[in-house]
Amino acid sequence: MPNNWDNFFILAGGAAATLMGLLFVAVTVGGTGFSTSLIKRGTRGFLTPTLVQFGTVLMQALAVLVPWPSTWPIAIIFGLGGLVGLAYQFHVVVRRHQFGLPLHDWHDWLPYVGVPALGSACLVVGAVGLIAEKSFGPFAVAGATTLLLFAGVYGAWDLTLWIIKNRDKTERPIESPNHGESRP
Repeated sequence: MPNNWDNFFILAGGAAATLMGLLFVAVTVGGTGFSTSLIKRGTRGFLTPTLVQFGTVLMQALAVLVPWPSTWPIAIIFGLGGLVGLAYQFHVVVRRHQFGLPLHDWHDWLPYVGVPALGSACLVVGAVGLIAEKSFGPFAVAGATTLLLFAGVYGAWDLTLWIIKNRDKTERPIESPNHGESRP
């Protein structure tokens, strides 16, 4: 990768690492009081895919900043990472259905499946561009990084909303409609 991409990847990697840390804090603080089955569903449905997306961005940033002797090693890393990312997206869809978290509407499919899959595909295209020494290679890799970072932010936001929604259900005692009233 050309040297003038360092700042982009330092910023993206720093953002991914920071957001991973904040995600752990949010889950730790917000996840207390949940039943084991709710934690399992939330982790499999929201947390793990989001961490994988942030981790992929962090790995891309770290790989770019290594002073490789040529673009071949980084292109191979990115190509394999993109292929693994595409396979993982398929796995995520299957696991969400198994845990009762299906994606019903197109606006659910787009951020949870479409954007990460597009990011992984861009990573493969970028790797091919780097190997072929084409000018679009670094831009495709940067596009993949951006897509995966935004998909992770969206997933983290949905996880936070899921924690808030389900935390309310677990902390409030179930009250009868006649709570505090005496019947004549």
